[in-house]
Amino acid sequence: MAGYFELVDAPDGGYRVRMLDGAGSLMAISVTFPTKRAAVAGVAMAREIAGTGLIRDKSHGGAGTVLRERVRPVSTAKEDAARQKKAPAAKRAAVS
Repeated sequence: MAGYFELVDAPDGGYRVRMLDGAGSLMAISVTFPTKRAAVAGVAMAREIAGTGLIRDKSHGGAGTVLRERVRPVSTAKEDAARQKKAPAAKRAAVS
C-alpha cells in the first residue's frame, strides 16, 4: 500500500506537496514552498518525521499525550480479500 508525493503549483505562487495513499486518495497537503528544491527538501523532512516522529494527541480530551501504540494502516477491502486468498484453508477455518 505504498503511497506517493505529488509536487503541484500553489494557488498563491510557489509549490505544495500532496501526499496520497496507494489508491490515490489525498492524505495530506503541505505548506507553500518558494521553490521546487525547497518542496523536495520538505518531502525528505516529512519522510524522516513519518518514520520516527511521535504522535501527540491534541484532540479534545487528549491533553497532548503521546500515543505510543503501534498503529497499522487501515487495509482496503481489496487487500483483505487478497490476504484471505493467501491464508491456508486450515488457518482460515480457525479464524472464522
